[in-house]
Amino acid sequence: MPDRGTDGRGLEGYWEYLLLLARLHLDPRLRSKLDPSDVVQQTLLKAHAQRDCVDNRSDGEVRAWLRTILANTLIDAARKFGKQPAEQACSLEQALEQSSTRLERWLANDDSSPSGRAMRQERLRHGRE
Repeated sequence: MPDRGTDGRGLEGYWEYLLLLARLHLDPRLRSKLDPSDVVQQTLLKAHAQRDCVDNRSDGEVRAWLRTILANTLIDAARKFGKQPAEQACSLEQALEQSSTRLERWLANDDSSPSGRAMRQERLRHGRE
């Protein structure tokens, strides 16, 4: 049975969201060694190992939990390739949080029509914006 958050979506349903964040925050010096989709795959593997953490969680809580796992995965990759000092680890988590917050505000913008918001959400799912 697939792992589900409170909205009934499995963890795989967060793939595009995590991919967008990984593309934004993967150190450019690592792009020749590590693809953002590989980072997302590692993130979701780690999440599946702890899948009981999503039980009875809201979508926002699941996203925050996945962002933390993604940040740790990016930090581990940077350390593995010797590209990021340890003191920058905290700033990466903060950057992921800020990107996610801006993205959610942009998606929830009340200035557009419902169809405009739906189109933006669909583009996000497909990593086009």
